[in-house]
Amino acid sequence: MTTSPLLPNHLGGQWVTGTGAGTPLFDPVLGTELVRVSSAGLDLAAGFDFAREQGGAALRALSYGERAACLGAIVKVLQANRDAYYEIATANCGTTTKDSAVDIDGGIFTLGYYAKQGEALGPAHALLDGERIRMGKDPVFQTQHILSPTRGVALFINAFNFPSWGLWEKAAPALLSGVPVIVKPATATAWLTQRMVKDVIDAGILPPGALSVVCGSSAGLMDQLQPFDVVSFTGSADTARIIRSHPAVAERSVRCNIEADSLNSALLDPSATPESEAFGLLVSEVVREMTVKSGQKCTAIRRVFVPRALYDAMAQAIGAKLTKTSVGNPRNEAVRMGALVSQEQKASVVEGIAKLRTEAEVLFDGSAAALVDADASVAACVAPVLLGSREPARAKVLHEVEVFGPVATLMAYDSAEQAFELIRRGEGSLVCSVYSADPAFIATAALELGSAHGRVHAISPDVAASHSGHGNVMPMSLHGGPGRAGGGEELGGLRALGFYHRRSAVQASSAALDALAASAVPFKV
Repeated sequence: MTTSPLLPNHLGGQWVTGTGAGTPLFDPVLGTELVRVSSAGLDLAAGFDFAREQGGAALRALSYGERAACLGAIVKVLQANRDAYYEIATANCGTTTKDSAVDIDGGIFTLGYYAKQGEALGPAHALLDGERIRMGKDPVFQTQHILSPTRGVALFINAFNFPSWGLWEKAAPALLSGVPVIVKPATATAWLTQRMVKDVIDAGILPPGALSVVCGSSAGLMDQLQPFDVVSFTGSADTARIIRSHPAVAERSVRCNIEADSLNSALLDPSATPESEAFGLLVSEVVREMTVKSGQKCTAIRRVFVPRALYDAMAQAIGAKLTKTSVGNPRNEAVRMGALVSQEQKASVVEGIAKLRTEAEVLFDGSAAALVDADASVAACVAPVLLGSREPARAKVLHEVEVFGPVATLMAYDSAEQAFELIRRGEGSLVCSVYSADPAFIATAALELGSAHGRVHAISPDVAASHSGHGNVMPMSLHGGPGRAGGGEELGGLRALGFYHRRSAVQASSAALDALAASAVPFKV
């Protein structure tokens, strides 16, 4: 039996292959082994030191504008290799071409966005935070807050569902800030991340140590973090708790950003009718969110709230659209939804559905339809499942358990106030979408739900053709959420640079502050 190749890691400015047999990565549809990864035997301490000292110093020597040009060059390299990325995504992630684009082209788009944003910062090496403030009656002595790039590394511990976008949406603002990146992709889908990093490294765009990738076990990575480093994690709340309690964070005050699982919601206006455009927009968006990337998105709709009188009509409308979703091998053009990324994820989704069914009825189950061009005993495919509850106020599990797959739960409400309260039972989510033709209701909902969500996405008839989508994370808007969602913040335009900078107050004469301003630029978000 032939063993699949072991992917090398890039650490300490060089390619290093881990020791041992490694962990195999599989095709989730065919079940075949693709490649292996291993981080065993790596000198993590030396690798982190190299990135911190060599990569960081070289990046900080460049201006924001020069670093933005590097991002632009990375975009060109990634675009030139898109075909290879799509092949890897199909093989290792089980995604259709359309779903692969969400990850691959989404990551490239985000890089391009920050390249343009950084270009506007020009030759500066620091950011001016706000205006000068007098320290006393005499204006000669004032204070100016500044933001300086942190002199550490950015460690990214990423999730399995977005091996491309998950890397670049974090790396773009980090590199633009002048902070070197060490990415640890989720093992199951690490191949795409590793290949993208390899292409960028081979192109010689960034200074040595500016970009590193470690595939395999994350053991020992957190131990390397020092006070001026930062760590960003995307994944489960259980792992997030481990990261937050690690001595690097708890004792050395390493800055930590968490984006965890959440029960995102969709809300239909109480005044809607089955014939209203808002009703149809919600139906379409729920189906899209259930099926894009097989529901494996941290922003996907999990709970759908509709007026009680529309519960049955909504269930029928969503079910009718879901029947058109063919599931199976993404290589077959007839397939609209591919696989989950692994058999482990399939087992988790099946178990999660069983938990939700203790409090919900099954409104639609697509498992009756045969898989297209795939063996059900081998493929990690799960058909869309719509559950429902007429009494969500009495439920507990439905507001606690997220099933990370093509699953959503329809819920009836009796008043807008009750709907707001039920949505907030999610205890903090990444996004809530609102469907209404009434601007006043949208405004009320945004004020009621804003504090519990990182993003409120309002879809009204006038933006039906132009809105970005409930689950699409755009670089100019905030990504993150309070409470259960992790309490973190990513993206949001230039706001993202704040995580990689340190704020300080410079108290000095006007002349000294004038000299300081010559090498800085106002930080406007």
